[in-house]
Amino acid sequence: MKIETPILNDVKIAEIISDQVLLQSSEDGIDLLGNLYYQGFDNIIIHERNISPEFFDLKNGMAGEILQKFSNFRVKLVIVGDFKTYSSKSLKDFMYESNKLKQINFMNSLKEALKILSF
Repeated sequence: MKIETPILNDVKIAEIISDQVLLQSSEDGIDLLGNLYYQGFDNIIIHERNISPEFFDLKNGMAGEILQKFSNFRVKLVIVGDFKTYSSKSLKDFMYESNKLKQINFMNSLKEALKILSF
């Protein structure tokens, strides 16, 4: 795992770069949050390819548990990916509502992610 740290408009952002799935459980998400939070990051980008598909199955509670921790710590998170492969209406509604609140966002491109985190 590598952390890229772009700074835009004086906002420090951690972009997680990896060829592996990093979030396979709620504990992995909480560990990642804690690690980055204590390094001074409160704006994080992770790519969908680094997250287990189970995260996107809302029935198991993994996404809710991880994202609640990000919200509690007031750490902004953007998940970047192609979400067309997920057909669940509840997931699409969840992503839509999350994007409206601006704390947790699901974006299609890194450019969109950087833009939303830099303000």
